[in-house]
Amino acid sequence: MRLVKPKKALGQHFLKDLQIARRIADTLAEYKGTPVLEIGPGMGVLTQFLLEAEHDLKVVELDQESVAYLEQNFPDLKGRIIPADFLKLDLSSLYKGPFCVIGNYPYNISSQIFFKVLDYKDQIPCCSGMIQKEVAERLAGKPGSKAYGIISVLLQAWYDIEYLFTVSESVFDPPPKVKSAVIKMTRNGRTALGCDEKLFKTVVKTTFNQRRKTLRNSIKPILGKEFPDYALPVFDKRPEQLSVEQFIELTLLVDNWLKTAGARPEE
Repeated sequence: MRLVKPKKALGQHFLKDLQIARRIADTLAEYKGTPVLEIGPGMGVLTQFLLEAEHDLKVVELDQESVAYLEQNFPDLKGRIIPADFLKLDLSSLYKGPFCVIGNYPYNISSQIFFKVLDYKDQIPCCSGMIQKEVAERLAGKPGSKAYGIISVLLQAWYDIEYLFTVSESVFDPPPKVKSAVIKMTRNGRTALGCDEKLFKTVVKTTFNQRRKTLRNSIKPILGKEFPDYALPVFDKRPEQLSVEQFIELTLLVDNWLKTAGARPEE
């Protein structure tokens, strides 16, 4: 069967380097026995190594041409190919217990994929794979760095994120215009934030939307002008200077004031 033609609309850049594919598959070596869901297998360059490692594997693929290729070339996948859009899937209907997520993710929707993983954080102990280098740097960014932002805080609240290695443009067909990177997200020990989770997200997003300003200014849409404690040292900082724990503390401070003032921010 002929090879699948990469489709720009689906953000397809097929990995050609088998050594890199094997290294990505190996990120789940310690999760043998935990079901694995691969997103966007394409022509199966990563899939073959996941099958070789005898993972309990399902794959989700939107491209019908790729589905046909996989059905013809990977008989072991019979009954395990889900021809669907990952972002629209009800993952709790696929898995009742824990499962891992892996893939060479479509770069145009990678952030949406990770936010969906976050929705199922209690079921997903590990998520790994390849994404655009710039996005990988944001996911793994540390407080004080330029890369540290909304997605860094929201994901690192629940996952330890490792930037594993950088991948050249030359190992793809067609080559993307950006470098790529492989990351690994491992669920941390946090079972609860210790604050209102929706308010936490609102505080993080609101402050980073004006990241060059100090918190004293950027958080005013939530706290208002009447908040009495703007002199606290935390409000001298910019959002990228706060760790996840400090954002939790800030959320508790905001929550107490909003309860006192009888107001809540709009979601």
